[in-house]
Amino acid sequence: MGSLVSNAVETWKELKKIGEDDPRKIVHSFKVGVALTIVSMFYYFRPLYQGMGQAGMWAILTVVVVFEFTVGGTLSKSINRGFATLVAGALGVAAEYVADLCGKNGEPILLGVLVFLLAAVCTFARFLPSVKKKYDYGVMIFILTFTLVAVSGYRIEEILTLAHQRLATILIGGATCIVISVFVCPVWAGQDLHNLVASNIDKLAAFLQGYGEQFLGGESGKAAAAEEEEEKPFLLLQSVLNSKATEENLANFAWWEPCHGRFGFGHPWMMYLKIATLCRECAYLIQTLNASSSSHSTNPTATDIFRQIRELCRKICMESSQVLRELSTSIRTATFRSPATTETYRDELKSLIESSSFQLRDNVPLLVVAFVLIDIKNCVDKAAAAVDELSIKARFKKGEDTEKSKSIFRMFRRGTVKPFNEDAC
Repeated sequence: MGSLVSNAVETWKELKKIGEDDPRKIVHSFKVGVALTIVSMFYYFRPLYQGMGQAGMWAILTVVVVFEFTVGGTLSKSINRGFATLVAGALGVAAEYVADLCGKNGEPILLGVLVFLLAAVCTFARFLPSVKKKYDYGVMIFILTFTLVAVSGYRIEEILTLAHQRLATILIGGATCIVISVFVCPVWAGQDLHNLVASNIDKLAAFLQGYGEQFLGGESGKAAAAEEEEEKPFLLLQSVLNSKATEENLANFAWWEPCHGRFGFGHPWMMYLKIATLCRECAYLIQTLNASSSSHSTNPTATDIFRQIRELCRKICMESSQVLRELSTSIRTATFRSPATTETYRDELKSLIESSSFQLRDNVPLLVVAFVLIDIKNCVDKAAAAVDELSIKARFKKGEDTEKSKSIFRMFRRGTVKPFNEDAC
C-alpha cells in the first residue's frame, strides 16, 4: 500500500512539473476532451445517430488519432486522412463493382489480387523519403480504407452508403479537430521551430562565453566563471545534440500550417533545418574541448607564445559567442542585422601556430583547443551565411547595424566566407 501511495505521489509531481513547464499541454488536453465530446453527439442524439448509424464511431476514432499538439500536426493528419479516405473509398467501390462482374466465384479472387497489389505497392512507396516525411500517415490510411471497403463490400450490399457514411464522419471528425486546434489557443509548429533553433544558438553562445572566461580567461576570468558555475554550460550541449528529431517533426508540421503571425505562405522552413544542422556540428566540435580543458586549465603556460595563443583562443571564443547571440536575436525578431565583430583572430592564430610549431610540442592540450576553436569559428561563419540566406528568403525586416561592426554577412557575399554546402553536412 505504501508503494502505491509513493508511486501516486511521484506521478502527481511529474504531472505537475509537465504542466508547469508547458501550460499549453494542459490546454491541449482540454481541447481534445472538448472535440471528443462534440463528435460523441452522433451517438447521444437520435436524429444524428439515425443519419450516421454505427459509422459515427469513425468520427470519434478520427479525433483520437489526428488531434496533435500543434496546429500543423493536426492539419497534416486531418488532410492526409480525409484525402486518403476519399480516394481509397472511391477505388474500393470501383474495385467491388469490377469484381462483381466476375461472378460469385471470381469476385473474391479478383478482390484478393487487387488488395495484394495495392497494399504491396503503397507499402513500398512509404519507404520513399519524400513520401515518408509528409504523407506516410495518409498512405497508411489509404491502404486501410481501401482494404476495409473492398472486403466489406463482399458481404454488405449497400457499399455506397457505407463508404459515404465513413467518409462523412471522418471529415466531420477532422474538421472538428482543425477548428478547435486553429481557433482555440493554437500551438503553431512553425513558431516552436523558430524559437527552438534560436534557443539552441543561444546555448552554444553561452557555452563559448563560459569556456572563454573559465578556461582561457586566466585569473581575471575565474571570478566570472565561479558566478556561472551553477549553470554548468556543458550540460546545455546535450539538448542541442538531441534536438534533431524534434526539429524535423516541427519543420514537417510547419509546412502544412497556414499563414500566421510573421510567417507567411511558403516560409522557408527547411532553412531552419540547415541552421540546426550547423548548430549540431558546432556542438559536436565543442564537445571535444572537454578532453583538453582540464589539463589545459591546471597547467597554465608561462611563455609568451603560449600566452598569445591562449589570448587569441579566448578572443575567438568571445567573438564567436557574440556573433551567435546576434544571429539568435536576428532569428527571434525576424530582423536582418549584421553581427558586430571587432576583429577576426582566426588567421592570426593559424600563423602563430605555424611559426611556433616546434615550441608548442610540449603543450598538446592547448594546441587541440586552438585547432578546435578554429573549426568552431568556421562553423559559426557557415551559420552566419545560412542565417543570411534565411533572412533573404523569409524577407526579414532591415535592422540597424552596430557601429564598428564587421559584417559576417558582407564577408559572405564578398566570398571571404564560403557559402553553406548542405551536402557537406
